[in-house]
Amino acid sequence: MSAPAPSPLAIVDAEPLPRQEEVLTDAALAFVAELHRRFTPRRDELLARRAERRAEIARTSTLDFLPETAAIRADDSWKVAPAPAALNDRRVEITGPTDRKMTINALNSGAKVWLADFEDASAPTWENVVLGQLNLIDAYTRNIDFTDERTGKSYALRPDEELATVVMRPRGWHLNERHLVDADGRQVPGALVDFGLYFFHNAQRLLDLGKGPYFYLPKTESHLEARLWNDVFVFAQDYAGIPQGTIRATVLIETITAAYEMEEILYELRDHASGLNAGRWDYLFSIVKNFRDGGAKFVLPDRNAVTMTAPFMRAYTELLVRTCHKRGAHAIGGMAAFIPSRKDPEVNKVAFEKVRADKDREANDGFDGSWVAHPDLVPIAMESFDKVLGDKPNQKDRLREDVHVAAADLIAIDSLDAKPTYAGLVNAVQVGIRYIEAWLRGLGAVAIFNLMEDAATAEISRSQIWQWINAGVEFENGDKATPELARKVAAEELSAIRQEIGEEAFATGRWQEAHDLLLRVSLDEDYADFLTLPAYEQLGS
Repeated sequence: MSAPAPSPLAIVDAEPLPRQEEVLTDAALAFVAELHRRFTPRRDELLARRAERRAEIARTSTLDFLPETAAIRADDSWKVAPAPAALNDRRVEITGPTDRKMTINALNSGAKVWLADFEDASAPTWENVVLGQLNLIDAYTRNIDFTDERTGKSYALRPDEELATVVMRPRGWHLNERHLVDADGRQVPGALVDFGLYFFHNAQRLLDLGKGPYFYLPKTESHLEARLWNDVFVFAQDYAGIPQGTIRATVLIETITAAYEMEEILYELRDHASGLNAGRWDYLFSIVKNFRDGGAKFVLPDRNAVTMTAPFMRAYTELLVRTCHKRGAHAIGGMAAFIPSRKDPEVNKVAFEKVRADKDREANDGFDGSWVAHPDLVPIAMESFDKVLGDKPNQKDRLREDVHVAAADLIAIDSLDAKPTYAGLVNAVQVGIRYIEAWLRGLGAVAIFNLMEDAATAEISRSQIWQWINAGVEFENGDKATPELARKVAAEELSAIRQEIGEEAFATGRWQEAHDLLLRVSLDEDYADFLTLPAYEQLGS
């Protein structure tokens, strides 16, 4: 067999990384280049369609189920492909980035699935993109170990049969990879880079291990975007010479528009679909983004006041369970983001009870599994689902035909009694600055105030600041949400951080940049579609 032709893609503005030649092979880059050539034009069209749809929502302040796809929803005969054995029991899934230590800990965690994250829990530095791929290759070849320089503790993989099944999450359609460009200088979509490198190197290897290339698809806004992914999958499987249907995808329903197209999304991916997931923070961010012109009835209260029992959130999750089970797909619940404290057992006790109640609710509502952010939460979530599932791998036989959700129920934001508070504004600023600073240093999953935060957290934080100011919200203490108040709170937080961590640590961090960026995306009249787009321009290599 002749050597593959040199890839038409060029790596730009990137320092060489250790062992990068094992990931960025000519053959792998040629595959990514072909994905880019075939599918990026359609990606661009779909991004333009997002803008058109957003303009329509601004005009009407409403959404509805699509009349043009009513026949798909009415047709009870179709189902998604049966789940492969490795994805049939998903009762607990752990999430996290693909650094070396996390890779080992997540695989060893006792969870059924690890969401290996190249998206919201990973800042897309070139190092994270390439070495994250390398860590997964090393994990599948059992060529991975890790010793913590600080503690001296060593980490190694447990036997294969004890390891979590990997479901990899590439970046969303909106993000490009600036370090990989074609002959015309156009950047390759990050989604195609992440998917392409992972699939090319691991598809056959995973099949040999009795598993397969499984993916979580983020930030999907329509069934047409799911159709694009399906076409990518069909092409990739033919290219690699593996059977159609080998790839399986779980779609995050984390945008308000996708909530109206759940059945259509499963239909487009039906030969490759394995489920839908309820993603809370991005879902709330999407509501603010799309209905930001909608007036007082769309103003969200503090993010922590919007629990999953809020009527419009309950409508969303129950519709998701009913939709999935009607079509034979898994319904995966939301995130338990609590990070246990090694110093404060009382904090742990209160938080564990909240996590247990949340997971009990999901299991009793019919979900087949749920997410946690820390290994210590795996047993708690496992217990909740074990109580309901017993020896069954899932509860897809619970059809939830008692659930009836009208279009208006999904956007009945004003059914919630809670109002924005001054403390909520302070928290949004605090979390926003602290998360963005870590992200700019290359960290995507960050423990802040005993919660594991990712990019979705920063998105809802800055969106709420923007919304409250533009809606002229008056807080319970008499203060009105204004740009001046946001700047005052941000300045106080920056000063508090300086005192908390000391001058030296403050000077070596990126605190002023984070402060400035948060205020920019929170106060600009033109609302940025994604915080990560301007942030990516400031991200280190």
